[in-house]
Amino acid sequence: MHTQRLGCLSGMGLMASLFTLLAVVAIGLFRGGSLFSPGPLSVQAAGRPLGGVFSHAELDGNCAACHPAFWEADTMADRCQDCHAGLFEDPASLHSLIMSGDPTCRRCHPEHRGPQAALTLLDTAGFPHRAVGYDLAGHRTTADGTDFACEDCHANGLNSFDPFACLDCHDRAEDTYRTAHHPEAGLPVAATGEPACLDCHDGVDRYGAGFDHDQLAFPLLGGHAEAACSACHAGAATPAELQAAPRACFDCHAEDDAHAGRFGQLCGACHTAQDWEQVEFDHSQTAFPLDGRHAGLDCEDCHANQVYTGTPSECAACHAEDDVHAGEFGRDCAGCHTAVDWKQATFDHSLSAFPLTGAHQEVACQDCHQDRVYAGTPVACEACHADPVYHLGLFAGNCEACHTTAAWQPARYDDPHTFPIDHGENGPSSCRVCHPDSLQAYTCYGCHEHTPGGVEAEHREEGIRDFQDCMRCHPTGREEEGERDDD
Repeated sequence: MHTQRLGCLSGMGLMASLFTLLAVVAIGLFRGGSLFSPGPLSVQAAGRPLGGVFSHAELDGNCAACHPAFWEADTMADRCQDCHAGLFEDPASLHSLIMSGDPTCRRCHPEHRGPQAALTLLDTAGFPHRAVGYDLAGHRTTADGTDFACEDCHANGLNSFDPFACLDCHDRAEDTYRTAHHPEAGLPVAATGEPACLDCHDGVDRYGAGFDHDQLAFPLLGGHAEAACSACHAGAATPAELQAAPRACFDCHAEDDAHAGRFGQLCGACHTAQDWEQVEFDHSQTAFPLDGRHAGLDCEDCHANQVYTGTPSECAACHAEDDVHAGEFGRDCAGCHTAVDWKQATFDHSLSAFPLTGAHQEVACQDCHQDRVYAGTPVACEACHADPVYHLGLFAGNCEACHTTAAWQPARYDDPHTFPIDHGENGPSSCRVCHPDSLQAYTCYGCHEHTPGGVEAEHREEGIRDFQDCMRCHPTGREEEGERDDD
């Protein structure tokens, strides 16, 4: 019978494995973690101590100074910033520009490459140079075809830029540069006396053919989009001079002004950049908006020979020949007519000396204004409503004392009346009850059914001879009132 061999899982194997693990841990603890180091740290020294040391080499064996344990929340970048504090305080600093949102320090600052190894190692091919304000898209190779190196522009270190490096390359390579940028032609110069190339150039020539003018306050529309930069920015060599270019139409188009300045300098009120000859004028912005039929007229219908200033705006200036009233109503045509339709006349009679009220509002114009005669039309009632025989001449034409425009009948007499007109049982009586033939004479027989003989006999019996004048004795309609003539 054979027994199965356990190999490493035997008792001796497990003990050997445990001993080896303990030995590795002990050596690691004794050597401070250097057992796992991929290489020695740099001795490059700083000008002042950072985190208590002058160089990374002094941290040799203290791995935790830069490498947090896997259970800790910190990152290596956090440990770097513990010593190198303030790198991102200035938003315009190099670290803020190229590491915003991705503070991975070891991408540019690798370690464990030996004591003398440099702590800064840039990947020039992948360096985000645009973040520092200058794109290298147009500077991949020099004029002779060789690749650009960092020191071609940063001869004194990556933290400095020599502006004369631009002149050295472009003065040799480009005739156009010598013509447009040479000092005699107005080369932009900084306050330090150095060339101010970066004021206008950012590697993709933001002021060149690729410049998006539409992002400015003066987008290039229509014919402006085809104009050369120098047409508007003649002699401009700095951003300030470029921005100082005039924007008013008249500054460039004064010689094209066919109006000889009569309309001032606001060309944009009528003309557009799409087409100088395509005129669009908003007449509603003037003192004479175009309404109704006026909106369909051509400009020259009112502005003959291109004369605009001083054009009359009153109706009669253009419509005098259409005036069927022969000037009888003056020149204020708009009092009745509108621009919508000349024949559709509407007159507000309430603005005249004779406002139309009541039944007068339903009367046709010609009923009062025969033969289209308007001026001088009488406004007295008797001019249309002749005084009837019934009260002929009694009220001197004061018709409105009893009548209203609501209706000629019924009439109401409101002035004080000698005899009360409401003394009966049925309220106020009609005038004709007491005055059946004329307002100059009255009778009481309309209500009191007496016979003339009976009235005479009764009154003579009482000694009253003037019994026809009832009001003498009955001024208020009461039998007991009044005076009696016993003579």
